[in-house]
Amino acid sequence: MVKHLCALPLEDLGFVPNLEADFIKNPASLREAMKLSETTTGPPSSEIFDLCQGSFFTCPYKNGQTRTVRLKRVIFRSNGIIGRGTIVIRVECACRNCAPRKCDWKKKKLVLKMSFPGTTRVSEPTFMDRCKELAQGEHAWVSNHLPDLIWSFDIPFRDGSPQDNLKKKLGDEYERRVMRGVILEELKPLSSLKTAKECAQVFYDIVQCHHWAWKYPRILHRDISQGNIMVREKNGKKYGVLNDWDLAIWLDNKRDGPTSRFRTGTRPYMAHEQHSVEWKGPHRYRHDLESIFFVILLLACLYSRPDEKQPRPKDETYRYEEWHQSDDEFLSDKKYRTVNAADWEPPVTAFFSGFLLWLITLQDSFRLGFHEQGTFHRAVRLKLGRLHTVMDSFDEDTLGGHLSYEVIVSIVHIFEEEELETRGREWQLHLEKLRQNQVG
Repeated sequence: MVKHLCALPLEDLGFVPNLEADFIKNPASLREAMKLSETTTGPPSSEIFDLCQGSFFTCPYKNGQTRTVRLKRVIFRSNGIIGRGTIVIRVECACRNCAPRKCDWKKKKLVLKMSFPGTTRVSEPTFMDRCKELAQGEHAWVSNHLPDLIWSFDIPFRDGSPQDNLKKKLGDEYERRVMRGVILEELKPLSSLKTAKECAQVFYDIVQCHHWAWKYPRILHRDISQGNIMVREKNGKKYGVLNDWDLAIWLDNKRDGPTSRFRTGTRPYMAHEQHSVEWKGPHRYRHDLESIFFVILLLACLYSRPDEKQPRPKDETYRYEEWHQSDDEFLSDKKYRTVNAADWEPPVTAFFSGFLLWLITLQDSFRLGFHEQGTFHRAVRLKLGRLHTVMDSFDEDTLGGHLSYEVIVSIVHIFEEEELETRGREWQLHLEKLRQNQVG
């Protein structure tokens, strides 16, 4: 069976189209993969895919041409089956058709992101193209906080491929997929930051960028996680970048979201409501703000510094580590308790002690908002039970005003009694009015 599998083209194996890799047909490489699988603590397939280093990948380009890159180190691979999750690989230009010394990719640090979404899902380049159209004039600042997509392409799985056969066999039970690739500028992770203030500025940047995308191009991100908050270094300054818009939706057309039956988001950072079996949506912007809160919480409590995990004391039974391995029932309960607890104080590490005030104040806003939401819903049920007309309304997006962007910005624009940099003119004017009111 192995011999006949090795005789098949890579596409017939259900692997990545246009990948020139001999590792899967090389007995020595396969033996090496067996050794890796015995020692690795992560998903077995993640180490196997690292054997693609040095392979070539060719993608469609302009005017019927192609571009070729050489694969280097795998930066990220989501847990799951190859051919379904996202893979991010550092690459370098290996173009065979470029004029000497004129390749516009040669001197850039590039990554290739490959994902396998449903064919009906709006692509990340579509969202970013709309952002670029609007990021002009006084809105130009936001370009520093969005990913720089250099090239993008879709490669459909051909007739007779395993994906095509599954669709024919399962019909509507199987979601037809496409291989979607993006070549983009390589960004740095949160672990590259050196000080707590740098971390605070990056998180504040993410809030500002998220608000801009929500208000102007009317896009909701829906997958905020530690891995999707990146750092761009430019002219000696560091900027927080809200990365990976694959699961985003147009706010004015929410029904055109992904057709996947699973909730969107990264489990440890999803809003607590999303873990409930009773939750039917919609995904609101406050859910993304709750995700930002959980990113800060887990980083500040689990890390002694951005690039170093805090050792867990043997006698300590709970410090959020379980959030990375637990199911929805566990996370629903723990996160509900977190955002609704009175007199809550998280065990932040010394390096991140400056975030304690942020976390307590943000949690208080969530707690008050959910309390007011519960009070309103109980009043509605009582009025309906007595056949009274319900005239009052409740702002679900802001939980009665407790989670408006204005409230969040008023909390996170200051870190350790020092103002952070506010990027957009809109928020600069808002904070100036806030200062005047406080003086008055």
